[in-house]
Amino acid sequence: MANKKVITTDKAPKPIGPYSAGVRVGDLVFTAGQIGLDPLTGEVVPGGIQAETRQVIRNLQGVLEATGSSLQEIVKTTVFLRDMNDFAQMNTIYAEFFSQDYPARSTVQVSALPKGVAVEIEAIALISNQ
Repeated sequence: MANKKVITTDKAPKPIGPYSAGVRVGDLVFTAGQIGLDPLTGEVVPGGIQAETRQVIRNLQGVLEATGSSLQEIVKTTVFLRDMNDFAQMNTIYAEFFSQDYPARSTVQVSALPKGVAVEIEAIALISNQ
């Protein structure tokens, strides 16, 4: 059985609860849901859904890079939106980071997210270079 390794990094916000930013098992990385927190300040980035989405993906990138993976290695994301009316704006920013060989994705509306943010995204990615 593959070993489980907890991932920590300064390139993503510290977890705000009893969970890990990411977990590596074999050649897979499972990230915790990331929200639009600035890793340096721990505060939600200003600017609404687009700024938050951009920061969320940068935070995911930080977790993945700490494992030797990358955004291009993501195979599945789950997007949680506070308001499905924000879908188009979130999708515009998402497309800045994923332009081909898209990961599979689910998007759901939820009643609330931590710290009142507009978006949270989690990912599963491959690690190519072990």
